[in-house]
Amino acid sequence: MPVHNSEISEIFNDMADLLEIQGSNTFRVRAYRNAARTIENLSRSAVDMVNQDEDLTELKGIGKDLAKKIKEIVETGELSMLEDLKKEIPFELSDFMDIPGIGPKRVHAIYEELGVKSLDELKKAAEKHRIQEIGGFGEKTEKIILEGLKKADKTEKRLKLSIADEIATPLLEYLRKAEGVKEVIVAGSYRRRKETVGDLDILVSHKKNSDMMEHFIKYEDVRKVISSGKTRSSVLLRSGLQVDLRSVAEVSCGAALHYFTGSKAHNIAIRKIGQSKGLKINEYGIFKGKKRIAGKTEEEVFRSVGLPYIQPELRENRGEIEAAKNKKLPSLVKLKDIRGDLHSHTNRTDGNFSLEEMAKGAKERGYEYLAITDHSKHVTVAGGMDSKELSEQIREIDKLNDKIDGITILKSIELDILEDGTLDLPNDILKELDFVYCSVHYKFNLSREKQTERIIRAMDNPYFNILAHPTGRLIGKRDPYEVDMEQLMKAAKERGCFMEINSNPERLDLSDIHTKMAKDMRIKISISTDAHNITDFDYIRFGICQGRRGWLEKQDVLNTRGLDELKKLINR
Repeated sequence: MPVHNSEISEIFNDMADLLEIQGSNTFRVRAYRNAARTIENLSRSAVDMVNQDEDLTELKGIGKDLAKKIKEIVETGELSMLEDLKKEIPFELSDFMDIPGIGPKRVHAIYEELGVKSLDELKKAAEKHRIQEIGGFGEKTEKIILEGLKKADKTEKRLKLSIADEIATPLLEYLRKAEGVKEVIVAGSYRRRKETVGDLDILVSHKKNSDMMEHFIKYEDVRKVISSGKTRSSVLLRSGLQVDLRSVAEVSCGAALHYFTGSKAHNIAIRKIGQSKGLKINEYGIFKGKKRIAGKTEEEVFRSVGLPYIQPELRENRGEIEAAKNKKLPSLVKLKDIRGDLHSHTNRTDGNFSLEEMAKGAKERGYEYLAITDHSKHVTVAGGMDSKELSEQIREIDKLNDKIDGITILKSIELDILEDGTLDLPNDILKELDFVYCSVHYKFNLSREKQTERIIRAMDNPYFNILAHPTGRLIGKRDPYEVDMEQLMKAAKERGCFMEINSNPERLDLSDIHTKMAKDMRIKISISTDAHNITDFDYIRFGICQGRRGWLEKQDVLNTRGLDELKKLINR
């Protein structure tokens, strides 16, 4: 049975959660968190590394003990230490950590004081006002917990795109090995590259005598077969992801692919155009009366309604059909257009690799430049730098640029925007940098008006260049903070500032909607990774997907430029 990197990462995060609730040593908790991050960010399968007897201790933050635990998970599918810990502490308590207003100490207090050990019990306790009776809590905390529980109830269970990728890739490889298979492709929100995926819709064309459906339900990651037939089967994987496989005739491939890619709103709009032309469009083809006149390719579907091909990422009925009619579809940005990364961290703060290691990693990707944006002093948990430490790093970068050929290291910082809108370091050190990334890392709960004013006040500083992860969200974990994005973008445009798409799949911030807003307002975007280690550079593909969903073209993106043009463009 395959064990995905995300599953190993989840086990280590579960360990960290329970140890933290238990009040264990901070360094021990952090070791598991770091290991979880390292494994989740691996560009290779940990299973393959174990099977090939590779030395896992060469991975950053993985010592002999953790390497042994990874091997145990790969071989057994579980970690005995975690199972033992679950006997001491109710595992359901780890779910509490996803509720705003509850940290590990508060989880421990709720459990010890009230004996509460499930989300249902927590809700009942909050509704009966028992939470505020615990020392150090109060009515406000109780309200925050209740609001968090309500949001959790309404949240549809969806996987981040990166985890869906990890699950889909080996499944597609497996399906392509079936006898008589011709083509296998994932449709749905996955093909549109939405930031989260609810299920997988896979279309397959194959020869008549193929055993595709039987082959599919025998996949080793299948937990439950929901249904099985000659043309359609559905299964539930161990991850909880549902996968629907449909057999499609070659003459209907394009029509089916268009239909199941969606979105629903886009499909309805296309069908209406078809109806106005006397056509019927469905998953089986394009019909004039009872005669099928097209449907073998998606291009035929669009051609039948008088439109050019529309890229999957645009199919949300947000103006793409009108743009196609007027021959104004964007030429979407591509991965190969990116010439450097403008957001990365080293082990001087909370990164895992040295300055030189990060530079060499970026050079191996073929990048022309890499900006180092370690944290400023306010982010104490990340070991943020003060002016003296930043000055030392500037000198270190100058030396490295003299030493290393083929790439330029840009001097920057991820600078905290303080609550009053001032920046975390003085201008006399900021002027030594090539540009400055600015971000909000605390006081997420300010009112919409105050948060907006805070960031605009920061933009007034002439050394503010790019707003990092502009809404502060963590997908599925933390909602975006309240901010007037339109007002923020107007202020950015007036002051010559830019916005970021943070490519980390937990963030993908800006959202696709806000990215399109930035494009419409002619505000250029940095698509960068926020890399904390070398493998994080791979996240760029998710940022590109987000940019494409927001209609970005090559010219809309800062880091598609060569170094000289970038410096001219970014300088206020």
